[in-house]
Amino acid sequence: MKRFWLVVRVYLCFVLLFLAAKPLFMLYNRATGAFTASDVLAVVWHGLPLDLSTAGYLTALPLLFALVSLFCRLRPLSVILKIYFIVTALCLSVILCVDTALYRFWGFKLDATVFNYIDSPRDALASVSPWFLVIGVACILILAFIIAKVLTRVSKCDFVFSKSDIVRSISDIVSPSRPLCRETAALLLLGGLMFLGVRGGVGRSTMNIGRVYYSDNQFLNHSAVNPAFSLIYSSLKVQRFDRLYRFHTAGEQTALVDSLQMDTTSISPQPLLRTSRPDVVVLLLEGFCSAFIESLGGERGVTPEFDRLSREGVLFTRCYANSFRTDRGTIAVFSGYPAFPDLSVMKLPDKSRSLPSLARSLAAAGYTSDFLYGGDINFTNMKSYLMATGYRSATGDTHFPVTLRRTHAWGVTDHIAFDTLYHWTLRRARSQEPFHLGFLSLASHEPWQVPYNRIPDNERANAMAYTDHCIGQYIDRLRRSPAWDNLLVILIADHGITYPDGITEADEHKYRIPMLWLGGAVKEPRRVETLCNQTDLCATLLGQMRLPHHDFRFSRDVMSQTYRYPFAFHTASGVFAFIDSTGVTVNDLTTGRNLTDSPSPSPRRLRLGRAMLQASADDLAAR
Repeated sequence: MKRFWLVVRVYLCFVLLFLAAKPLFMLYNRATGAFTASDVLAVVWHGLPLDLSTAGYLTALPLLFALVSLFCRLRPLSVILKIYFIVTALCLSVILCVDTALYRFWGFKLDATVFNYIDSPRDALASVSPWFLVIGVACILILAFIIAKVLTRVSKCDFVFSKSDIVRSISDIVSPSRPLCRETAALLLLGGLMFLGVRGGVGRSTMNIGRVYYSDNQFLNHSAVNPAFSLIYSSLKVQRFDRLYRFHTAGEQTALVDSLQMDTTSISPQPLLRTSRPDVVVLLLEGFCSAFIESLGGERGVTPEFDRLSREGVLFTRCYANSFRTDRGTIAVFSGYPAFPDLSVMKLPDKSRSLPSLARSLAAAGYTSDFLYGGDINFTNMKSYLMATGYRSATGDTHFPVTLRRTHAWGVTDHIAFDTLYHWTLRRARSQEPFHLGFLSLASHEPWQVPYNRIPDNERANAMAYTDHCIGQYIDRLRRSPAWDNLLVILIADHGITYPDGITEADEHKYRIPMLWLGGAVKEPRRVETLCNQTDLCATLLGQMRLPHHDFRFSRDVMSQTYRYPFAFHTASGVFAFIDSTGVTVNDLTTGRNLTDSPSPSPRRLRLGRAMLQASADDLAAR
């Protein structure tokens, strides 16, 4: 079993290296963020999943060699493994030292951003003293030597045949001995366990940086992140965004975007609220599109609670989703940032953390913000995005008892999660401090299995009816509480769904969604018929609160006099849609042809949609 223990020792060496690096990182950067001894233990514990995952990646080659050497022991295996350890030691020492040294300047963990400076190393080192550079190089070399020495020592194993072993090896291949079978099985089992560590378990979400975020102190979150994982993960996500969606020259694009008059100021907005400082709850409703809502022209009787509530609040009747997936819709709603056809900004931590956000803007006005989701909060790197953009906490299914975490295929079903949100709302209201709560529902999602059976012959409509029932209960309970008077509850869907059967992205009705403002803070019931997007929520809300929103470049205050060119923009895989007062154009990016151009062909709508997509890509490239 010597090869089995070789792999175990190598794996543990990598894990222990990453564990030891964390307190050293914190000590070196202690001026950036204060911490206690218990914080160090918490960082080590919460960062362990990424450390195990990274160690699994790095141990894959030694595991492969150990398996091969059971049947084919050749000298090159030992030589290659030694070279691998030396190269790996040098790379890890560079990553760990550079991450530790640069954090106080950058304020975030080492990621693909570092490659932006490869073309101009002189500029990158302009503010670094020669002694700092010399000491840094010396630390890298010393650490590399230590790591390589340890790895080569713990991995000593005879990978080479002696002449007398040849016959025995051939015999083992033809008729494996019991010890050989036992060691092969042990190595395969070890490989399986390592794979689970690499993947991050058997859940829906794979390992990502957000998995280790646990605190409202970003320094502690960053300290928990494994820099090698961060660098590799972000590098795999890197694209040349400035080369995506090239349709117009720079001058043409600027002129087209300017013609859309996307002003980031609010001038004399029509008042929707009784107060400029309401407590704000945003309910992001999974797949809750207008096809199921009678008050928006959808099916009758599916969402009676929403239809009832729409007569009590401010209903935006012509709102469109920016995308077709939750990760994109979340960023559109909470950061006012448009979605892309074939990439997720949420999965790019170096980009998503730079986005404006509702939570961050409200924090500047004295609000605290928390987020609740009944599912896996790490899915698509959601937790990383939320915590990096101003939320004090981002809570997922692990907050709930184990017995409740599988009440839906995606996690904790809606009536349980809404009940928790209700108690959160009351508790925050009692604190007498302004607050914002974000919430994402999940039950109105495939496979549509809900503890509700009002529409038994239509599982999708029944799932929407269940969520609608939960919404009604939540609002009615709040109405009877002291929290109601100063409360603003905003209901908005994350995206539409394929309903009825056969509807495609070529049909604008697929991504028409509700936006409804409720609560004691609402001035009076009203229907807003103005065309708008998910992305406009941030600017419209901040405009009502008389708070600045200049950094929300793509979000518009729908109620302001500056909103002069109403339009909606939507993207899905391989397509985009542009909607304005003249009609709808849906373009296939692969073929270049229009899937929809109604009521009549409009080259201008096509040009404007392409300009929006190009401008979004340019903005992302600049972040």
